[in-house]
Amino acid sequence: MKLIARNREIKELRRLYQSKRSEFVIVYGRRRIGKTFLVNQVFQNEFTFTYVGARKQPQRVQLERFARQLQEFSGSPYSPNLNSWEEAFEQLKALIKMRPAGERKVIFFDEMPWIDTPRSSFVDALEYFWNAWAAQRSDILFIACGSATSWMVNKLVKNQGGLHNRITAQIYLRPFNLGECESFLHEYGCHWDRYTILQCYMALGGVPFYLSLLNPSESLVQNIDRLFFQKNAAMKEEFDELFNALFTHADKYIDVVMALAGKREGMIRAEIIEKTKISGGGLSMILENLERCDFIETYSKFKSSIRNSVYRLSDPYTLFYFKFVHNNNSKDEHYWSSNMNTPMIRSWQGFSFETVCMSHLAQIKKALGVSGMSTSACSWRKSGGENDGAQIDLLIDRSDRVINICEMKFSEKPYSITKAYADNLRMKMAVFTDATHIRKSLALTMITTYGVLPGIHSGIVQNEVTMDDLFYQE
Repeated sequence: MKLIARNREIKELRRLYQSKRSEFVIVYGRRRIGKTFLVNQVFQNEFTFTYVGARKQPQRVQLERFARQLQEFSGSPYSPNLNSWEEAFEQLKALIKMRPAGERKVIFFDEMPWIDTPRSSFVDALEYFWNAWAAQRSDILFIACGSATSWMVNKLVKNQGGLHNRITAQIYLRPFNLGECESFLHEYGCHWDRYTILQCYMALGGVPFYLSLLNPSESLVQNIDRLFFQKNAAMKEEFDELFNALFTHADKYIDVVMALAGKREGMIRAEIIEKTKISGGGLSMILENLERCDFIETYSKFKSSIRNSVYRLSDPYTLFYFKFVHNNNSKDEHYWSSNMNTPMIRSWQGFSFETVCMSHLAQIKKALGVSGMSTSACSWRKSGGENDGAQIDLLIDRSDRVINICEMKFSEKPYSITKAYADNLRMKMAVFTDATHIRKSLALTMITTYGVLPGIHSGIVQNEVTMDDLFYQE
């Protein structure tokens, strides 16, 4: 299968390959996102040496496998006996020296965090290899790859020892957006319409491996039943594997994610502390790492301090898992098809659509014609009684003194605005204006699947963004 939607990353890797100096590159991102596939597809037969770390294996096993890779790439009939990572890197140096002068030497260490076993001194040996030898040359492209984002950042990017400021390039792979997801599915032979792809995205997100599990000959409903609810379903087991592969002390990360999953509008830091009993620097690290891996997004509150920022669970797969799979004891292998038209599913679709919209802010700005304009995406909430409280999940504060008040509605046909809903919208904007004393113009913006149905109350809408706009790709 060819690479989809990674043009920027491909261009950067090729630039680094053509560089006239040695480069130390890290490629990172969450599990299943396609890091290894990207590097292998770009370089294919150009590798001087590759090695993949072994999860939960001791140093002895890691070094034995490293020795076998050295044997394979050198063409030697013998596998060296390695007792430490310093010896391993000395052998790697010898292998590199065997290659012709003037040839670019591409060294690829995959799943590097798994190599760094307790008391292995792997990072120290890597530091010495790079600083004392590789960085002095001009012909090495060293690529370090790993899913454990916290390890990659803390041990390499933020290294305060010998690797401090030695990383020459960082490539972070994000999940696909809707448009990229559509391209991937079409390439994969899954020619669904955009309404179906949107619903698929709301369950699986934009992780390429998850999308590759879909069977194009089945309907989306059949696929979800098979992937989530049948016995030993692949995506049912994925959650624990995912978090344990990404994070040390995964249980604390799961506690935070579970707390956020229970509050659709998100939580401020104080609420997370109260719910999880995790605080201080430990919580800061967890939130930072979750955001790095695209599980959560942080939104400032309009005209509020940064400590009142809202943390919102934004990963569609994780949201779907906690809503329908976690603690689901029904044993119904056709759970999704059995409940497809229930109020519970419709309620989830509405919330999940909001989440998808908020992760496609660039596409929304493009549809509004303000792509090049400085903006701030915020949320706003005012507690109160029936006629005093109001909440806006997404407002776009623009530098041209206009604020888009965004309402997001998922429906299977053009959305009809009733008198009651129009009155509610007017009340919400009046409360917002009164509470914030804002002097900017407000533009009510409807973000829907198929647009707003023209009618007696639709005149309140000043801007429309549709599902098709969310599929826009550069």
